[in-house]
Amino acid sequence: MASFIVSIAALKRNTTILRETAEAAGCRIVLALKGFSCWKSFPYFRDDLSGCCASGLWEAFLARDYFGKQVLTYSPGYIESEIRELCEFTHHLDFNSLSQWYQFREIVMNHPRFLSGEMHCGLRVNPECSTGDTPLYDPCVPGSRLGITADQLVGADLNGLSGLHFHTLCEQNSDDLEKTLAAIDEKFGHLLRSEQFTYLNMGGGHWITKPFYDRERLIRLVRETKARYDLEIWLEPGEAVAIHTGVLRATVLDLFDSAGYRLAILDISATAHMPDVLEMPYHPDAYLVDAGKVSVGPAVTLAGESYHLSTEDPASPHRYRIGGPTCLAGDVTGDFAFHRELKVGDVIVFDDMAHYTMVKTTTFNGVPHPDIVLQHEDGRLETVREFTYADFRDRLG
Repeated sequence: MASFIVSIAALKRNTTILRETAEAAGCRIVLALKGFSCWKSFPYFRDDLSGCCASGLWEAFLARDYFGKQVLTYSPGYIESEIRELCEFTHHLDFNSLSQWYQFREIVMNHPRFLSGEMHCGLRVNPECSTGDTPLYDPCVPGSRLGITADQLVGADLNGLSGLHFHTLCEQNSDDLEKTLAAIDEKFGHLLRSEQFTYLNMGGGHWITKPFYDRERLIRLVRETKARYDLEIWLEPGEAVAIHTGVLRATVLDLFDSAGYRLAILDISATAHMPDVLEMPYHPDAYLVDAGKVSVGPAVTLAGESYHLSTEDPASPHRYRIGGPTCLAGDVTGDFAFHRELKVGDVIVFDDMAHYTMVKTTTFNGVPHPDIVLQHEDGRLETVREFTYADFRDRLG
């Protein structure tokens, strides 16, 4: 059976880095549930983070019910019933537009938690400073629906607001944050320097736990920003929490030739189980499980099995185009080369499948959903969720 396997030890390694970075910078770091929301793992690392950020009511419920710390909520669009429920427990309630803020301002500002200072409200802003390479993930493109531009705030009634929120990065280093902060200062610095504003949320997309990430520069930037504006600073990375913590384990169902390609059909699907492979797009590392053998090159070990990293050597004779069991013609994970021929029944593991993968899966075509498994620090594997036909059936009726 296919399964997502999430390593508790790897999660704790990442969140320890985040905690130490937050302490050194004097800021708060929270988990972005849109990137990783495997709540059965929360007890193992919640002490390292200040809480969660949510993209809407349901994620906010998850943060409240299973993380139990600060809840920061932002959505491009709310409805009144959601606002009324969020006012009961969220700590930050950030809005995407002035029109949404004006629509719900009276409800929010008359709520006892707002009046007591338990809940604060902010606006997401767009500094119009693109630093990424993928337009799909760039909220600063012309015509973006995410955030308010500086010209829209001229003369606006901002009574009741105390925070600004920007999120412009995606898998980027702190040099891009530095460029963005310069644009924030130019366009919104006059607001941040006023006594009215008390917090700045720098969003996510910070690759803080990557080995090459310049954490010292991040620490310096946060300290400088705090000193410049006298604000509380929040960061909400999702990927930095869960990067390199999980794999997707699959089995070879069939092997055949077509038009000069050697094809391998697996029991997992790119479109249903790892859609970022098609959306981003990107080419994941794949490992072939050979139990009991010495690992070749970079490797992952789970339950005593050695995962051999597939090579990209064009001279390798053992090359395969890997696809899924759905009817979508483009359900192809990519072309991979292995250290030996594949056989039906072989196990292949795709690396880095915890963040922005588990949260996006579907049951398209009725393809069985992979189990959710936690790997404990002692190597023990615990299946925390098994999916059945009823999960597929009940989703639509």
